[in-house]
Amino acid sequence: MLKHIHLLFVALVTFGFLGRVALAQYRPEMLQQKWIKLSPHILAGLLLLTGIGLVFQGNWLANSYGWIVAKLILMFVFIGLGLMTMREQGQKRWIAFGAALFCLFYIVKVAFTKQAFFFL
Repeated sequence: MLKHIHLLFVALVTFGFLGRVALAQYRPEMLQQKWIKLSPHILAGLLLLTGIGLVFQGNWLANSYGWIVAKLILMFVFIGLGLMTMREQGQKRWIAFGAALFCLFYIVKVAFTKQAFFFL
């Protein structure tokens, strides 16, 4: 059950990010609404909490846990790139956006393979 809730938050964070990028590009004034400002923080916090719950529920710290650390680091990189995406304009925005999407892809890949490096 916790896994499904975690996956729901992954989807909500992803679609929320895509929606906010679209708003930043086409309707930036809407980004000033309070619920649009707060929702990414709430969703990311719930995503992190459910992820921590899954780590303890699955007893994953008993074995090799480098992949968990990789996911956490990538999540922080994704947040930083997301901030850049929202604040920059033009080509810089789209480069940060592409890099943020790559981070999301890589996080999902690590979640499935339980390996931090794609080349191993």
